[in-house]
Amino acid sequence: MKKYKIPILSALFASALTLVLFVAFNINESDTPQFAQLPEGAQTSVLYTANSEGEVVPLDFTDIAKQVMNAVVHINSFQEVERQARPDLRELPDPFREFFRRFEQEREDNPQQRQPRQRRGSGSGVIINSDGYIVTNNHVVANADEVNVTLYDNRTYQARIIGTDPTTDLALIQIEETELPTIPMVDSKDIEVGEWVLAVGNPFNLTSTVTAGIVSAKSRSINILREQYAIESFIQTDAAINPGNSGGALVNLQGGLIGVNTAIASPTGTYAGYGFAVPSNIVNKVVSDLLEYGTVQRGYLGVVIRNVTGNFAEEEGLDVTEGVYIDSVGTGSAADEAGIEAGDVVIEIDGREITQASQLQEMVATNRPGEEVELVINRDGNIIERTAVLQSLEGATEIEETKRGEMFSDLGAEMATVSDEEAEELGIEGGIRITRLYAGLLRQKTEVREGFVIIRINNQSVSTVEEFKNILEDTEGGVMLEGVYEGLPGVHYYAFGLN
Repeated sequence: MKKYKIPILSALFASALTLVLFVAFNINESDTPQFAQLPEGAQTSVLYTANSEGEVVPLDFTDIAKQVMNAVVHINSFQEVERQARPDLRELPDPFREFFRRFEQEREDNPQQRQPRQRRGSGSGVIINSDGYIVTNNHVVANADEVNVTLYDNRTYQARIIGTDPTTDLALIQIEETELPTIPMVDSKDIEVGEWVLAVGNPFNLTSTVTAGIVSAKSRSINILREQYAIESFIQTDAAINPGNSGGALVNLQGGLIGVNTAIASPTGTYAGYGFAVPSNIVNKVVSDLLEYGTVQRGYLGVVIRNVTGNFAEEEGLDVTEGVYIDSVGTGSAADEAGIEAGDVVIEIDGREITQASQLQEMVATNRPGEEVELVINRDGNIIERTAVLQSLEGATEIEETKRGEMFSDLGAEMATVSDEEAEELGIEGGIRITRLYAGLLRQKTEVREGFVIIRINNQSVSTVEEFKNILEDTEGGVMLEGVYEGLPGVHYYAFGLN
């Protein structure tokens, strides 16, 4: 048996080696390494949710992202900034005068040192009309001398500003292009806390970025807008929003625009879990006014308000713990005319329950002067109804058109007719005031400032915006503006050429 032991072990070893070699070299016909793969169909959505009808459906953002990304643009704004003013050599001690004199001479001899610096800003915008109308944030284009828009397919255009509204931090711009993809606006009142949303924009110049989250809260006021009559009723979301997302889209899972991303709450300046968007209902109102009237026509109640809280209700002896408390009412205001009194608590407006001051601001802000709002009020425990006819800041109920058409957009200015009282105070017979400046000919080619009152154009007197428009339409070549500033002596002149 011993003489067969070695041959048997050799045979077994050879068989085992053959099997190993066979497996190693013949398990795959190709020499290419093979990797583990999921079973067919396993890479589809595995997260599900219930729709408004209660049906269980896959939660998948891919189709919505494809639908909306090509309607969100990248905006770059440029502003010329003067270099630091030269020091007054007469105020310098003797040992330093010669040094700075040589330094200034070297700067004069270097053309690059004499040129102004260019400040660049970046943000996003949403195409809301196929003819090139884009909504964005006012702070994205404010003070810009030039605004450029880059589409999803990398086509780039210079934009003109149609109008701005600092009180809501919105602006409307336009590029010369047609048949563009758009995102339709939906009613932001219908969105619910907890609803899935997507934020689309260009954070940190990372173009076409999509993030997902939910609506965390509605009607948020975070006191970020510095305008005196600022309207803050933001949609809060935990979808990641960072610098560069400003002006981008916040959309629902049907691809509808529910808000324009505007701000973040962060101790570091970058995403920390809280983002805020202007609701689409406010966006729609601002855009419609800018297109139809040239400026935002906003109605006011003329009241000072605050939120009702449990502690405040106890201190004031109120019968409600929710609503909007009327601190004071302006004499002759819309609220005064409607019989609203200080101490009233507004609990409903136009059939919608009101629990926060920002809600009341939002609802009123979507109306124009002359339009009516229905208010339900708790007064000392009694429920009463009041109808208020909204007024402008000046107390009027009529619509005032300040500018309209491509001409004023090219100039980069909003203008309003000076009232008879203002004209008398300025010592002029009449004129038109530049109420706002943005990217356009006046900013690019002159040093005119907001508040300038134009009394003559090319030696022709003007007293209304319409007269100014008619004269400018018949003008070719150079334009000379003559006018005055309130509080500054003398007559000032500005000249520029028309494109």
